[in-house]
Amino acid sequence: MAVSPALSQGRPYRAQAVRPAMEFYSWYFLRVSGLLLIFLALGHFLIMHAFNSILDVDYHFVAQRWALPAWRIYDWLLLVLSLLHGFNGLRVVVNEHVPAGMVRRGAQWFVALSTIVFLALGTYVIVAFRTPV
Repeated sequence: MAVSPALSQGRPYRAQAVRPAMEFYSWYFLRVSGLLLIFLALGHFLIMHAFNSILDVDYHFVAQRWALPAWRIYDWLLLVLSLLHGFNGLRVVVNEHVPAGMVRRGAQWFVALSTIVFLALGTYVIVAFRTPV
């Protein structure tokens, strides 16, 4: 029986560390984005529901608000962080609860493509929105 060079030197054999590094950054992103989302979502709630009546929120309210680029950036950050946070969490659920094989691979592709589609649509709405003159 052949012994791997790592075992013969007293070190355990380790496969490529690419996947564990990606999982660490995924875990770290969930913590950082979750913390940022607390403040962004709380600010969104206060602006839309506490400082303004929900009855006043219509096209003209959004157009007036999005006339300033800072509000578009704020809403885009909220969109991007919430989508990436949510779909990254869904990816973790798929990896933990769907058996390995074609079904897991298909579910992972579905999550990735859904993330791209929703990010593209949301970004398009925020960027292409025209404020009335």
